[in-house]
Amino acid sequence: MIDLAIIGGGPGGYVAAERAGAKGLNVVLFEKRELGGVCLNEGCIPTKTLLYSAKVYDYAKHGDKYGVSAPGATFDFGKIVERKNKVVKKLVGGVGSAMKANKVRVVRGEAKVKGRSQNGIEIECAGETFYAVNLLLCTGSEAFVPPIPGVKEAGDIIVTNREILDLKEQPKSLVIIGGGVIGMEFASFFNSLGTEVTVVEMLPKILGGLDGEISAMLQDIYAKKGIKFNLNCKVTEIRGNEVVYVDKDGQTLSAKGDKILMSVGRRAVTAGLGLENLGIEMNRGAVKVDDKMRTNAPNVFAAGDITGFSMLAHTASREGEVVVNNLTGRADRMRYNAIPGVVYTNPEVAGVGLTEEQAKAEGIECKIAKLPMAYAGRFVAENEGGAGLCKVIVGAKYGEVLGVHMLGNPCSEIIYGACMAIEQEMTLKEMQEVVFPHPTVSEIFKETVFSFNE
Repeated sequence: MIDLAIIGGGPGGYVAAERAGAKGLNVVLFEKRELGGVCLNEGCIPTKTLLYSAKVYDYAKHGDKYGVSAPGATFDFGKIVERKNKVVKKLVGGVGSAMKANKVRVVRGEAKVKGRSQNGIEIECAGETFYAVNLLLCTGSEAFVPPIPGVKEAGDIIVTNREILDLKEQPKSLVIIGGGVIGMEFASFFNSLGTEVTVVEMLPKILGGLDGEISAMLQDIYAKKGIKFNLNCKVTEIRGNEVVYVDKDGQTLSAKGDKILMSVGRRAVTAGLGLENLGIEMNRGAVKVDDKMRTNAPNVFAAGDITGFSMLAHTASREGEVVVNNLTGRADRMRYNAIPGVVYTNPEVAGVGLTEEQAKAEGIECKIAKLPMAYAGRFVAENEGGAGLCKVIVGAKYGEVLGVHMLGNPCSEIIYGACMAIEQEMTLKEMQEVVFPHPTVSEIFKETVFSFNE
């Protein structure tokens, strides 16, 4: 009998499998494509590999700021994509090795839940029938392509995050529909390489869920780098390589691109799983769960994008761990107030906890402090002429850290300190007693915390 069957080998599924296997459970992991899921194959890792190549090229172009001259610096688009593929292949192999090390059986194929029997939860895959005591659903999400008139007729001019990663040639121009995290990361990459980039966004700002002040700063930085932003605009039609949209004043405008990136969101993958055979309750196309990742069906859990909430790889991994912990006797539950979010543009954006807008909307009495990144000596040394900001939000009564938001390199590597502060409900006084290594950019967090007393 299988202790835990997992459908989907992305960050939620393979991390849960690894943890469960390490604790001695009999685990079977079903995966119809490559281990690692969207994150490793079509998302987090490949995009960051591409973005790092673009960052290296940026440094080469602007090396004179640091006394280093690299005249005639060039790039090879094909080799950039080739390196991305090598990185992905290496890491996919690493996930496979982790499964073997923890005695997890990996079954290749499309799994379908058939229902319950006296032998347990019945699953069919690759012509074989499996029975499990517990089932974890981790099938992830896919790019949502809205039914805009002309989308189908545009053919391969339209790309999603999957297709754009494997372009054979760099497009001279690119229109991105959607100014969220995925859209802005690809905007950053192609802008660095010289592609003419236009972003069309329905909301009045890019990066809708992020701190407004910081998203405005990032938009200003990229506008100066040449990206065209069309905000408060609704796309009404695609005419070949032309995106037609209406602005907030009702004026019809358009933008043309060699490629059009559709980046308007993602939706949970549930079709064909057979969830109806277990009576799984859904919520707007996603699987409904509680804070222990339990569905309404006994012994059936879900983690990651399939739940439709906090579609981040590290969220999925933590949710998978919550499931395994509860199955193996350690009481655990999900808490989302300390889940960080990062945008890997250049400069980077990172944030965790409440934004200033959220705190005000929820009527939370708070105090806010902010400092330019230039207050950290290491930042000045490594980011000549670079802009940056650190904003800290604390409760007005007790001074507990409620939110931290940053713009500047390398905030993706230091935001975890703020995550720990929120997770542990640390106060300003407690944060002021933490020793930060010097010189590091992370010191900006402590300096901002101390600025509350000034």
